[in-house]
Amino acid sequence: MKQFIIVSLTVLVLLLTALNFGIYNMAATDKHWAPTEKLISWVRDSSINARAKEIEIPVLDEDVMLEEGFKQYHAMCTECHLAPGKQPTAQAIGLYPQAPLFYERASVTDEGEKSFFSKRYFWVVKNGIKMTGMPAWGPTHNDETIWAITAFLQKLHGMTAAQYSALVDTHGDDLMHDHHHDGDHPH
Repeated sequence: MKQFIIVSLTVLVLLLTALNFGIYNMAATDKHWAPTEKLISWVRDSSINARAKEIEIPVLDEDVMLEEGFKQYHAMCTECHLAPGKQPTAQAIGLYPQAPLFYERASVTDEGEKSFFSKRYFWVVKNGIKMTGMPAWGPTHNDETIWAITAFLQKLHGMTAAQYSALVDTHGDDLMHDHHHDGDHPH
């Protein structure tokens, strides 16, 4: 047992010394080591799942909610998550890890899966994710607005460029002037 502790402490000291000398490149242009990537993904998914599982989901299919979610998504999310038919932006290209492209995901019909995604989306939009570029919108947007974004993210699964373009055409100038923050939060 004593030998195990000595070996463990030696490995820890060597690892910390190597990290102190900059062996691990933190640049967004350099991918994580495979074990680091797996560890980060596992910790992130476990954390989100643990915190999202008890969230109560409101009705998400109301037209007004979907319209509001679309407007919010178009104003706040397309720089990183893009939209169907939109070319990658400089910001999206420079992110590591890359932001998920929700329109590339298959449409979900199973209610259990929809619930799983809705809870996760709501939690992530509200709280953000450390060291990914995903901000927390909870400090500036109320839960109703975040649920609207969540509802739209579900509709975005499998959406085509023509479908997204039709939404943009329908809302036209509103998209440039209708993005708002909640009145009870500072800007």
